[in-house]
Amino acid sequence: QVQLVESGGGLVQAGGSLRLSCAASSSNFRINIMAWFRQVPEKQRELVASITSGGITTYAESVKGRFTISRDNVANTMYLQMNSLNAEDTGVYYCNEVRMRFSWGKGTQVTVSS
Repeated sequence: QVQLVESGGGLVQAGGSLRLSCAASSSNFRINIMAWFRQVPEKQRELVASITSGGITTYAESVKGRFTISRDNVANTMYLQMNSLNAEDTGVYYCNEVRMRFSWGKGTQVTVSS
């Protein structure tokens, strides 16, 4: 029902920044706890950050202090500001409801060179 499109990834040097966007097709987005996930080859997809409809956030310990998740419920869009990137942040980033109830988008590739 809800279609998700991630964008904003790219190639960046260690220490650099990227801002990812997640556009949702439905206003139902507004009531859900949303999240960013990332996946690297041969590893499970992991939760990076989450945000409630009211803006309460959580972060994985590995990104706390470097990443900031936000959302615009009017625009049905979620963001992930990533600063101080390192090689371990490399992966494909996906957005979804925190319990992964929506269909997955294609993700956006983030590559950090060192």
